[in-house]
Amino acid sequence: MEYLKKILKKTGWSSILTSTIFAIVGIILIASPEATITIISTILGLTLIAFGGYKVIEYLRNKGKYDAYTYDLAYGIIAIILGIVAMVYHQEIGTIFRILIGLWIIYSSVIRVTLSLQLRSTKSKVWIYSLIIALVMLACGIYTISNAGTIVMAVGIVVLIYSILDIIEGIIFLNNLKKIA
Repeated sequence: MEYLKKILKKTGWSSILTSTIFAIVGIILIASPEATITIISTILGLTLIAFGGYKVIEYLRNKGKYDAYTYDLAYGIIAIILGIVAMVYHQEIGTIFRILIGLWIIYSSVIRVTLSLQLRSTKSKVWIYSLIIALVMLACGIYTISNAGTIVMAVGIVVLIYSILDIIEGIIFLNNLKKIA
């Protein structure tokens, strides 16, 4: 039982840490939305180009040794192309970023609904607050994904709201850990 309690406590703190990181991302998106997406796309693009260049060099260095077993040249060219695409189409990267954040928020909220139902089974009275927070988080995630017109700043606001709610829910979870375990 002590082991389970330790795992649940670690999970709670991990959730709070992840939410804190999301809160920082949300604040950055609110403060400088367009620059943030451009920077993320540029970093992603440069990373892919560097990886692709490395793979092409590896192919050239090992040419003739393992030709039948290596795809380094193909991986390298594809990575370079993806890197260039990421830098040129940074607005689309913003859309993908918005969808991925929305999916993460929905996933987290579903997990929180499950946790709130577990709190309910312990006869804890805070389960309803946890459920309400999880449902608000779910709405934030659905809004983030479904609203194609969502500007980056709005995504930042939704991410910040999600993070705050998730931190509150994590604290509620940690405070009621004894009842769950």
